[in-house]
Amino acid sequence: MAQDAAVTTAPAARRRRIRKPGQTIAPLVFISAAVVLFALFFLGPGILGLYYSFTDYTGVGEPEFIGVANYLKLFDDQQFYSSLTRTLLYTVLAVPVHYVVALGISLLLTSAATRFRTAARVIFFLPWLISPIVIGVIWRWMFGENFGLVNYVLSVLGAPGQRWETDGSLALAVVILAGAWGGTAFTMLLFIAALRNIPTSYLEAAQIDGASAAQRFFRITLPLLRPTSFMVILLGTLGAMKEFAMVQALNGGGPGTENMFMVQYIYQTGFQRAQIGYASAVSMVLMVILIVIALVQMRFDRREDLS
Repeated sequence: MAQDAAVTTAPAARRRRIRKPGQTIAPLVFISAAVVLFALFFLGPGILGLYYSFTDYTGVGEPEFIGVANYLKLFDDQQFYSSLTRTLLYTVLAVPVHYVVALGISLLLTSAATRFRTAARVIFFLPWLISPIVIGVIWRWMFGENFGLVNYVLSVLGAPGQRWETDGSLALAVVILAGAWGGTAFTMLLFIAALRNIPTSYLEAAQIDGASAAQRFFRITLPLLRPTSFMVILLGTLGAMKEFAMVQALNGGGPGTENMFMVQYIYQTGFQRAQIGYASAVSMVLMVILIVIALVQMRFDRREDLS
């Protein structure tokens, strides 16, 4: 009897597993669209940039193959090392600031003691809707030395105005603040979603056991936010290494070239100096650096999971 039942149910299960043509075609259509867009806007330009990096292409005429000459030239390019160092410094300073600000705002907006949370979320999310170029212009207007709002307020209070544009350290600080202001909204949404997924029973049990608010945060909340924290730090690091539009509109890498980041250096080399081949080589180096950073962070996160 059992064998007969198995024999009769097998064809029925097989029939249930047969898919209709539409169920197969629709996923392939959506996947093919993504593959075409990926190849058109990422893979194709990437391959073309890799090819140009081995040539002396200037944007006009036919590129001439010169081998690894562009890459060898990087070893003696002090401006390349300067822009790389400044980019790494900006990343090391900006990512923690961004993380702390976004997490702090998220904790406030998910707290039951906070009033007008909905209105506050809208206000904090507004900078995300503004173009990075507009963000740069707004902060340039606020921190201008001769016409800036901040220096005007300082003068009203009797304090001396600061050299926000001609002092390299102050200019970098303004870039960090502007980046945190413009990018906090997206990170805030990630943290709010993660905080809502933390079981309240854990926090209530710890509170009953006498744990303070700080202990509950560092012993329960923060460890449970580790997957989200990893994603925020990874995306923040890659975004900071590729920062361009906001910095270009804010101070153009100034004063002078003191705060020129990697992408700005690539832009100036390729489009202002017409050294497309050399700029492509710098782009390939930047891509390798970003891949290494991502792999190291993912490896570190995987090791912590195993431990």
